[in-house]
Amino acid sequence: MEIDDIETIAVLGAGNMGHGIAEVAALAGYSVNLRDIKEEFVQNGYEQIEWSLEKLAEKDRISDEEAEDALDNVSPYVDIEDSVGDADFVIEAVPEKMEIKNDVYGDVEESLPDHAIIASNTSSLSITELSEETNRPEKFCGMHFFNPPVEMQLVEVISGGHTADETLDVTEALAEDFGKTPVRVRKDSPGFIVNRILVPLMNEACWIVSEDVATVEEVDSTTKFDMGLPMGSFELGDQVGNDVTYHVLEYMNEVLGDAYEPAPFLEETVEAERFGKKTGQGFYDYEDGDGAEIPTDAGSEEIANRLLALMANEVGNLVGNDVSHPAAIDEAVMLGAGFPDGPARMADDAGLATLVETLESLYGETGHSRFEVSDGLREAAEAGGFYGDGEDDPLEFTNLEVRYPDDKVGQIVLDREARMNTINADLLDEFEAAVDMLEADDGVRSILITGKGDRAFSAGADVTSMAGNADPIDAIELSRKGQQTFGKLEECDVPVVAGIDGYALGGGFELALACDFRLASERSELGTPEHNLGLLPGWGGTQRLMRIAGFGRAKEIVFTAERYDPETMYDYGVVTEVVENDSFEERVHEFAADIAAGPPISQKLTKRAMIYGWEDIDAGLELEAQAFGHLMNTDDLMEGITAFMSDEEPEFEGK
Repeated sequence: MEIDDIETIAVLGAGNMGHGIAEVAALAGYSVNLRDIKEEFVQNGYEQIEWSLEKLAEKDRISDEEAEDALDNVSPYVDIEDSVGDADFVIEAVPEKMEIKNDVYGDVEESLPDHAIIASNTSSLSITELSEETNRPEKFCGMHFFNPPVEMQLVEVISGGHTADETLDVTEALAEDFGKTPVRVRKDSPGFIVNRILVPLMNEACWIVSEDVATVEEVDSTTKFDMGLPMGSFELGDQVGNDVTYHVLEYMNEVLGDAYEPAPFLEETVEAERFGKKTGQGFYDYEDGDGAEIPTDAGSEEIANRLLALMANEVGNLVGNDVSHPAAIDEAVMLGAGFPDGPARMADDAGLATLVETLESLYGETGHSRFEVSDGLREAAEAGGFYGDGEDDPLEFTNLEVRYPDDKVGQIVLDREARMNTINADLLDEFEAAVDMLEADDGVRSILITGKGDRAFSAGADVTSMAGNADPIDAIELSRKGQQTFGKLEECDVPVVAGIDGYALGGGFELALACDFRLASERSELGTPEHNLGLLPGWGGTQRLMRIAGFGRAKEIVFTAERYDPETMYDYGVVTEVVENDSFEERVHEFAADIAAGPPISQKLTKRAMIYGWEDIDAGLELEAQAFGHLMNTDDLMEGITAFMSDEEPEFEGK
């Protein structure tokens, strides 16, 4: 089967995951049969899809017509034969009980066409065992979406023991057609990738409390503010559901052994039915208390090293058992769990030799098998890291992509989609290196900067990862670092275009202000919300915005801290052009290519004259005169005059 052969998708189960997956498929243009065991269940799922589509249209994420078309693509069913009889692909999203799933597969096989593929959305159960309950184990795989499916980018595509490569290829292609990022899990293993990292991490947090090493608040302060993870470990547990975490651990413990023994503190919490937010109480009290109030300064290096060592060990298990490789693990955890960096990269940065020593020390103290160093981790430590020692490697980027889309355009794509392309110190370092690399490339005549996905150009600084670092001196240095990095765009010899699709807020807006041109899609929102946080724009925004929009408009934008639509920013002189959503990518490339076709020497000298004139008009005028004289001796001038006289387009070579 090929991706083009898929027209109808059956989604079995209309709960939160089921109706979310159905909505994603319908938005991608597929006919979707949504099925559940009762009319009220499937109708509720259908209504949830309708509500969600309306919200997406209200936020201009999709048009009203697209919302209507997507809803028309969904047909609700209770009868299993009607729902799968014409299906080319089945996505099973029924409750996480092996017996329930097996019963469903038995019913499905009675009516499903022979060519169809079945994919389970299970988050932890064995794909191999599930496939053996069907008549087509070679056409069975895992297709694990993350909640909510409409928003979350990751889809884990899991191979079972009998899965054919063709099945995996088609499933990955389908995920991509849904607008998602598939990450292949090469071998059936409990927890797959993301849960295999997260669940032991949450369990280790519970072990730390069980052993009176630290409190809940101290552990969460460490994970959220010192390690820069999006949520504290216990905060995440309450969000996911502590009963869910416990059941996944039980399964891991049964299949993988004592290293996954649930911590006593987790067992006590589940036995007391403190399941988290859904019950009002978990590790935190959400009914009578303040919920997850986490101190910013209660973390410790000891806790961070212990948790990071456990994560590194799990990465080693996944790599050593050929479940996945470091880059795929990092991509999956960043997209699926919102980590600012992947666990393999974080472990390399901490030093694998140090983490191995931490595990060996803890194993010596406790004798618990969860601290036994995995073969994969030990081998990676000997090799200098999961990514090697990097000494002879070419320049690598993990927070952005550098592309060459032709027409003499070099493109930088901010690639932290799971974090709304927010900017941290690592991204600043990579961004500076990428600008230098493109500027030094004679084949690049303009630089286009965009964000991954259509939700955000960049939603600003990664406040969560920076919040734990509250030292004023360090904050000053961070401000200077951002100012210097974005200043390179102004100093760059080639024109720079910001292609804004979605949020351009705070530091992301300041990045766009440092560019020469700003094109924004109709759905974009721009602004400086720093005053809402008790801050001010710290990466050049107080200066550049004033010069672009004028003193009064700049004060309005900064002091109100509001989000502005692109049409208003166009009227204020901030946005160069407002672009229709559907033609955004094509138009921003066209604009950058048109600029790239211009005379490079003239463009370089014009930028310099303008920058000098900002500070000192006399200096700017003098540079203008010098540049004007210099250009008289260039081949580009002769090319321009000749083309003008011949009524042709000039082809400037920068000579």
